[in-house]
Amino acid sequence: MKGDGGLGRDVSSQVRICVERCVRKINRQTLSRARRAANALRNAELKVLKGQRSGKIYRKPFSRATYRASAPGEAPARRTGALRLSFVPYVESYGDRDCTIKAGIESGMDYAEILEKGSGRMAPRPYREPILEKAKPEIERIFKEPYKL
Repeated sequence: MKGDGGLGRDVSSQVRICVERCVRKINRQTLSRARRAANALRNAELKVLKGQRSGKIYRKPFSRATYRASAPGEAPARRTGALRLSFVPYVESYGDRDCTIKAGIESGMDYAEILEKGSGRMAPRPYREPILEKAKPEIERIFKEPYKL
């Protein structure tokens, strides 16, 4: 507009500043929610990899103690607890304005993938899908919360 003394530019810069502030707030809240979702996955993992299984009974190496293994199709049994305790939550964030966020859990144990998919000598002991199913309601609840601007 002519003769407005630059008022239109002031308003548009104020709107841009306000929008950028809102985007930063939403991105921070989304990152926080992703951390909570990763923790929900970790909690679900602890529950899925806990408890008795229905497979064969074996003797623990170098011990008189025994444990019951998992049957094919069940989540892996806990013999030492190393797999169960190896999972750690992670959150990755990319970008500033158009933010992409990934959240999950991962294990550094070499045999985790073998247990999930099986091998030529062992049937799969799937645990990923049960973890996701157990955590799904909590994760959906986390991301359905209203954002605060």
